[in-house]
Amino acid sequence: MAVILGTGEYRYEVVDHWAKLPPGMEFNADVAAVGVDAQDRVYAFNRGAHPMCVFDRDGNFLRSWGEGLFRRAHGVHMAPDDTLWLTDDGDHTVRHCTLDGKVLLTLGIPGTPSAFMGGEPFHRCTHTALSPQGDLYVSDGYGNARVHKYAPNGMLVRSWGEPGTDPGQFNIPHNICCDAEGWVYVADRENHRIQVFDPQGRYETQWNNMHRPSGLYLERGASARFYVGEVGGGMAVNQDIPNIGPRVSIYSAKGELLARLGNRPAGLEPGQFISPHGLAVDSRGDIYVGEVSFTNWGRRGPIPPGLRSLQKLHRLGA
Repeated sequence: MAVILGTGEYRYEVVDHWAKLPPGMEFNADVAAVGVDAQDRVYAFNRGAHPMCVFDRDGNFLRSWGEGLFRRAHGVHMAPDDTLWLTDDGDHTVRHCTLDGKVLLTLGIPGTPSAFMGGEPFHRCTHTALSPQGDLYVSDGYGNARVHKYAPNGMLVRSWGEPGTDPGQFNIPHNICCDAEGWVYVADRENHRIQVFDPQGRYETQWNNMHRPSGLYLERGASARFYVGEVGGGMAVNQDIPNIGPRVSIYSAKGELLARLGNRPAGLEPGQFISPHGLAVDSRGDIYVGEVSFTNWGRRGPIPPGLRSLQKLHRLGA
């Protein structure tokens, strides 16, 4: 029986076992982030032996790359020119790559973090976003509480943010995106909010009705919907509480909640999430959800056989 999440216009069928990996190439690891190119090919950036696995929209495996290059996959941003910006928080770097894995540019010093909470790039950077003018924004991250803005030539323009809970402060800036007008949206994970800034880093507003937002994706086109992966309870005291995640939530461009997909605690059944960490949406409105399942489940006990870390939600709504 098909498993359906959501209601009304936002109804999605769970496509179980979507990714068809060859024998011996199973992820057996977190899928930290997902990207989709102009041909709806899906790029699963993962922490297994083959860091970038590429699929067609039906889940057929096409190729892999990145072996020996990435230490700990974290973020994917698909640029308008169909190149990839890949964030490696274990290596403290951002790499700009072609779709077949050629490295065009590296920001940061591989294997060398900046001072913890010192404000300089990078200390476990998390994600990237491009502005309409080609500026690059980097959320940074676990060992910093900053957003860095780079010019198209790779020069650092400015940085903003500091540790804390007030407007403009961060407690793990975990994901970032930029809209067609240049506004910058930051998933401030442990402050349970998304903060909105102008292109110069001036605080504008925040969206609060979410729990530990980790994944953040802005849909291309006129709709400008935001997809938020909420990883849910992070402590034993709240990890099994319903209706705080893990789930995928959909918001309008103004921050209005449109839909919640998933309201049960973390679990293994179709329609349940474990830890939605990275999101992407294809041209037909289908959602691809990368999950840090192995990290999350490992806190609970032994890893069950066949633990999934990538799901597809096929959109049914018109």
